[in-house]
Amino acid sequence: MSETSKTILDIRNLDISFKTNAGTVHAIRGVNIDLRKGETVAIVGESGSGKSVTMKAAMGLLDSNAVINSGEIFYTYTDESGREQTVDLLKLPKKQLRQHFNGQRIAMVFQDPMTSLDPTMPIGRQIMEGMFLHKNMSLPDARARAIELLNLVGIPDAEKRFKNYPHQLSGGMRQRVVIAIALSADPDILICDEPTTALDVTIQARILELIMDIQKKMKLSVIYITHDLGVVAKVADFVDVMYAGKIVEVGNVNEIFYDPKHPYTWGLLSAMPDLDTADDRLYSIPGSPPNLLHEPRGDAFAARNQFALAIDEKAEPPLFQVSRTHYAATWLLHPDAPKIELPQELQQRLARARKEVEKYL
Repeated sequence: MSETSKTILDIRNLDISFKTNAGTVHAIRGVNIDLRKGETVAIVGESGSGKSVTMKAAMGLLDSNAVINSGEIFYTYTDESGREQTVDLLKLPKKQLRQHFNGQRIAMVFQDPMTSLDPTMPIGRQIMEGMFLHKNMSLPDARARAIELLNLVGIPDAEKRFKNYPHQLSGGMRQRVVIAIALSADPDILICDEPTTALDVTIQARILELIMDIQKKMKLSVIYITHDLGVVAKVADFVDVMYAGKIVEVGNVNEIFYDPKHPYTWGLLSAMPDLDTADDRLYSIPGSPPNLLHEPRGDAFAARNQFALAIDEKAEPPLFQVSRTHYAATWLLHPDAPKIELPQELQQRLARARKEVEKYL
């Protein structure tokens, strides 16, 4: 972790439940995440692990049946007078959060651009809306900035496309428009929620390269929400692995990919397609995530973990420190635990991946 960069978003002990007809779902169970200036953090895990809910809490976009039981989300920014301010986003009134922080300082890119865009409004107008709301720009200035953003996100013939409606654009171009809208008020933080899921592989790569390029130009801090570890390897500085509403492993991208410590992370890495594997079947983690209507006792991953210990059924593991930046919540790291090595096939897979990376470096 960079010693010179400061923490811009600090999520502490976040705990969220949802009230449903079937009962109370304890979806987020004490989550801690740090994002530093200019860095990229990826939050990974299976669907339903709590990735999107965590970041929607920071945006004030939780559903009406959500209950925030505890926690803080501290955001540090420089105000209009040049003074550094820190606010707890959870304590702000929704109106203040929407007017002064959403879009203006923290922006979000969702996975399906057609649900983010208004089909009845030209894309140029949609890009300008944030400038009118947050920047009080005149129409000529907003129009010029919108065309500039369309050029920035790589849309050709921007002046002509400015007047197009979403249905006149391809999926990749619509996602570029959504990114332009997110950047329209010059935010500090860009949250990307599965930004390439609905796109084909070629377009996925272009969108990821585009976001990384814009991040460097605008000095953005970026959070990726994804289940695709291929995306993580390409873009992330740090990785938070989520399971059943908790962070179970955190580290820099090299630590997570080449020296993972949690059996769930082992499973995620083993499930990645690998053309050179000796196994003719694609690995999948056995079983299903727990139903958080009935909060599991002990380690939530124990029922799916072939390396589970007796204590996993009784007590939830703390985050054990592996290095200054690497922590994992597994009893296998306890000094008294039996020494269990990475599965042999995963060791070979990671060795091949490292060799491939070194070849390009």
